[in-house]
Amino acid sequence: MSIVSTSVKISPELKARIQRLATLTRRSPHNLMVEALEREVSREEKLYTFVQEALEADRAIEEGGEVYQAEDVHRWLQQLANGETINRPDPWQK
Repeated sequence: MSIVSTSVKISPELKARIQRLATLTRRSPHNLMVEALEREVSREEKLYTFVQEALEADRAIEEGGEVYQAEDVHRWLQQLANGETINRPDPWQK
């Protein structure tokens, strides 16, 4: 993996907080910032994917896709979490 350099302008207060936390956790400020950026970018990517999937599901529902009662889905998920073998709930009928 190649590494590239970039610069980011931050406030003196944030820089001091990063330095303080780096000292407390015995890491370098660089390591702390790279890990924070990685977590935030990963979180944003997951959020973006979630929203896109939700929009696609909404489009599918509008086109006549299956819809389930929330209570049925919650019960099904709870039973799966308990290790029970259970069939998927039936779609809700309009």
